Amino acid sequence: MTPTEPLTGAVAARTAVRPPLPVKLVIAGGFGVGKTTAVGAISEIEPLTTEAAITEVAAGVDDLSLTPRKSTTTVAMDFGCITIDPTLKLYLFGTPGQERFGFMWDDIVEGAVGALVIVDTRRLDDCYAAVDYFEHKGVPFAVAINAFDGLVEHSLEEVRWALDVSEGVPVLQFDARERGSVRDALLVVLEQALARTEG
Repeated sequence: MTPTEPLTGAVAARTAVRPPLPVKLVIAGGFGVGKTTAVGAISEIEPLTTEAAITEVAAGVDDLSLTPRKSTTTVAMDFGCITIDPTLKLYLFGTPGQERFGFMWDDIVEGAVGALVIVDTRRLDDCYAAVDYFEHKGVPFAVAINAFDGLVEHSLEEVRWALDVSEGVPVLQFDARERGSVRDALLVVLEQALARTEG
């Protein structure tokens, strides 16, 4: 074949650039823990959100005492994506945090290789449902403690004990507003998923 001949057949297939492998990850947790913020911080596209204003009725149901500036809430899901390298692209799906929207979780989680469960240590009770869900489904996950105002109420080991998660589940601290911090947390989830496939 001369340098000017077009690439055809098997030669073209060997030299074609493959698109990155699509991988679905879920970002979950209780109401107001930072799921939408995390997706927005890392996504390379304008994230799709389903934010709705918190009404007086919802304010009577959802505890806003620790998130007084929160004026909207996710009512379906958040979506964003990030290309990790030329071979891998993450598609991120954020779940709604309120229990009344829990019926959507099965559809959102379907096909996901792993999940990041975000925790606010001031409201640990709000994340039990997410931890239980992924344990029951057998989906690899990591617990990420979001540092609100730079403060964490409990140590990583105290959170592990309170959530009763095994040593095999990573528990880490991160900042949902910081792109690099979100990236590092998602990479921990990917490592969990990879370890599951190799095990």
